[in-house]
Amino acid sequence: MTFRKTPLTLLTMLMALSCAYAKKQPKYEQGHPLTPAQAALVQKAIVREKVLIRDIQQRTPLVETYIQNIKPDVKLYQVPVQDTYMLSRVDFGKGFFDKPYEPRSAAKHGFFKQSVSAMANLTHLLRLDTHFTYNPLGFTEMMFLDPSGFDTQHYAFSFVRREFLGTVRTWVYDVHPKVNGMGRFYGRVWIEDQGGNIVRFNGTYTAPRSEGDSRYYFHFDSWRMNVQPGIWLPVEVYVEETERIEGNKSVGLKAQTRFWGYSLKLPTRESENVSVKVDDAVDRSDDSQDVGPLEATRAWVAQAENNVIDRLVEAGLVAPLNPGGYESRVLDQIVINLAVPNNLAFTDPVHCRVLLTDTVEATTVGNTILMSKGLVDTLPNEESIASVVALELAHIALGHHIDTRYAFNDRLLFPDEATFQRIDMYHSDVDDTTAARKAMQYLEASMYKDKMASAGLYWEQLAERGKELKAMNTPKLGDSMLKADGTPWMDQLARMAPKINWDDLTQIPALPLGSWLKTDPWDDKVYMLNAKRYAPMNARDKMPFEVTPIFFKLRRYDVSKLTAPATPAQNGGETSGTSNPPAQ
Repeated sequence: MTFRKTPLTLLTMLMALSCAYAKKQPKYEQGHPLTPAQAALVQKAIVREKVLIRDIQQRTPLVETYIQNIKPDVKLYQVPVQDTYMLSRVDFGKGFFDKPYEPRSAAKHGFFKQSVSAMANLTHLLRLDTHFTYNPLGFTEMMFLDPSGFDTQHYAFSFVRREFLGTVRTWVYDVHPKVNGMGRFYGRVWIEDQGGNIVRFNGTYTAPRSEGDSRYYFHFDSWRMNVQPGIWLPVEVYVEETERIEGNKSVGLKAQTRFWGYSLKLPTRESENVSVKVDDAVDRSDDSQDVGPLEATRAWVAQAENNVIDRLVEAGLVAPLNPGGYESRVLDQIVINLAVPNNLAFTDPVHCRVLLTDTVEATTVGNTILMSKGLVDTLPNEESIASVVALELAHIALGHHIDTRYAFNDRLLFPDEATFQRIDMYHSDVDDTTAARKAMQYLEASMYKDKMASAGLYWEQLAERGKELKAMNTPKLGDSMLKADGTPWMDQLARMAPKINWDDLTQIPALPLGSWLKTDPWDDKVYMLNAKRYAPMNARDKMPFEVTPIFFKLRRYDVSKLTAPATPAQNGGETSGTSNPPAQ
């Protein structure tokens, strides 16, 4: 008995010593001491973080969050299976207080029937209901490292290396909290070497339990941009979790949060009303002394059009006019390519504008065609863009205009977040069906008649992915490109397309989100991406309608000339905007 007890006693002692030793081990590796120069830059960054928080408290930017739940796929690596979309105006002057842009009533339009239930279920799906209700602010908070405790008392810093992000030289540090605590940042930061501004941080927040529990916080990559002299502001956050286990299933998510509208003029905090001011009015008088009934009717529609467009720009939903920009160089040219061979003689020219959301939608306002950024980004070539423009051009030619009650601009005096409820810009099913037939006639008479099968691939792919990506295909202001049953409005064009073949690398039915346009977060203007574009090397490179990682080539704001924002090199680049991506 004694012989047997001895090993057990020693084993028990060894286990006790091992546990005691383990408890003394720090959770994080100890960093190397910083040099005076490295420590000085850290101190400067800490001060600049406080300045950033004070600066952003004066602003109420638009915050768009789009989430795709994903699952593994043998051929495509991973595919989206569900999505959620949110758009808010965040008032940082009152803390993290958001005013979501409420969708229009489901009674008016059937596409929003599932929006309420989807939002209610998302909290449970993401396992976030334990600590807070899921809302856009869950991702918005990833724009800050630690608003209340980012300093050397709470965090340890380890210098890694120097690195250029675009033309901006940065010093890279690993950061971790000195003591365990829920919600502390743990990851890596990039500090630009001139002003000490943190321009990127990548990591996660510490979990509430010492052993770690990743279900409470996601891993994210947060970027900032030099939007004005001396001002760096958050522009985009990418979130990815690909190794989450829910029950017996392996699930994941990818998400992007975008910020824009930093310089939008707002009503005072005390008032919810806004005023509409039309600048740069154009004198359209001519030699005629009188106005006939038809001309007066068209002028009345045009007045409603101008009021609505101005209100949408003021609310940060439509990009301001950008002479010589993508809209005029690409979209307006396609309008001409369709109008001329079809002998469409409009009283006033038809122009295109960009709705700044990532939803896939389009509509018309008078003689203005509105196409969402998400729609433009995913269209792969000129003929597919032309198919959408033809559909909207048909609405204009057939007289399917918005309600002329907006010619009275007092009807547009409402808070920005009520825009979706107060402005109706969708067409009826009958109008959409009629416009789709007319659009086919326009395409058949145009320079795109020999490429209609190629254009049809987009509509075929949209219908296929639309089964899962319902939020992306739920319009905020205009028309969905899909019918209520999930088939495309341009179904005749889709039937002309060949069957989607993932292994055919020359076949690119649709592009990932963010493929064509970038939005200046300060003034909301849109620009074409200036980056290389590559042909896919395998089926996994196609990623139609998918959220992708982001990477910015940063540069400092040039006060000597107006400059476009930094280029996110996520999906490729600069082409004419109207052609297939070149081969690699």
